[in-house]
Amino acid sequence: MTTEATPATTKPQITFEDFAKVDLRVAKITHAEPHPNADRLIKLQLDDGSGTPRQICAGVKAYYEPEQLIGRHIVIVANLAPRTIRGEESNGMLLAASDAPKDDPNAERHVVLLTPMAEIAPGSTVS
Repeated sequence: MTTEATPATTKPQITFEDFAKVDLRVAKITHAEPHPNADRLIKLQLDDGSGTPRQICAGVKAYYEPEQLIGRHIVIVANLAPRTIRGEESNGMLLAASDAPKDDPNAERHVVLLTPMAEIAPGSTVS
């Protein structure tokens, strides 16, 4: 599906050194379920290649059913500080693209998860 994107609000420019601090990794979704305390979130269990399961909460429930996500490879920010979201710990963030701002209630918004173009092992670095 190709749509025309709404012009994005630009964020402040950062240095290469700031960008280099972000640890982007490939992860495989091993389990997905609705967040028990939030209408817009899905709770994801991930294989990030570390040998320890990782949980993240993602605001993609309006765009994906949990069963559609299981087995998919996604790109995550692996070194984002953990955060408790409505009682569930989220250890990272998935990357997604959208064609309209979150805060525009009149815009029809499409959200697409960023995924590798070919099979690659969980934990692979993205640069």
